[in-house]
Amino acid sequence: MPPADALLLHLSYALLLAAVLVARPFTLRLLIALAALSGLGRALWIGDLASAIWLGLLLLACLYLLGRNLYESRDVRFSAEEKGMLDGLVAGLSKTQARHLIDQGMWLNGKEGDVLTREGEPVEHLYYLAEGEARVMSSGARVGTCRAGDLVGELTVLSGEVASATVVLNGPARFWCAPADDLRPYVEAHEDIRRAVEHGFATALKAKLRASNRTIAEASGAAPPA
Repeated sequence: MPPADALLLHLSYALLLAAVLVARPFTLRLLIALAALSGLGRALWIGDLASAIWLGLLLLACLYLLGRNLYESRDVRFSAEEKGMLDGLVAGLSKTQARHLIDQGMWLNGKEGDVLTREGEPVEHLYYLAEGEARVMSSGARVGTCRAGDLVGELTVLSGEVASATVVLNGPARFWCAPADDLRPYVEAHEDIRRAVEHGFATALKAKLRASNRTIAEASGAAPPA
């Protein structure tokens, strides 16, 4: 069995590797704090004072940031419909960051026939559909359906490109929307939020592509892809 100092070193490396792989800033800082604690234990074990000082400072910095995050999040509250966004658009963010991002938009009620995006035109808002459904049309043909929990406009809202499809509400709906002109500079100014939003967009896009493939296959009479 390796000596205790070697085990602590390997543990520290493993925790740092895990920190690189996680998306949530709070979890990342927690893992770095644990890695620093493990490294500090090794440094004290072998009598490496210089490393112990640096690792101790790293541990204190992580603990300060973790404590500040917990303090700032203590009074943050979300409505029932906002909680649905926590696992979608804002997954990976702290409560404070999620609250701040959600506050960039507003909640609205929609009716049948309301157009959220038009094919070939700039996407003016990002939408999160909390209730209701919308049909996705491309070149006059229906290629998919947006349901509760889906994002609308995420493909081009940050790039400023035109919409790849027209999205029309099928009936009464409840949704959150944020103006693209406000969202783009806001996301660019907040790196943690930008990474979380881009991850949420990528996840939503994959789900939509799978659903669209099934819709097209069913319309053509072919077996839907697995």
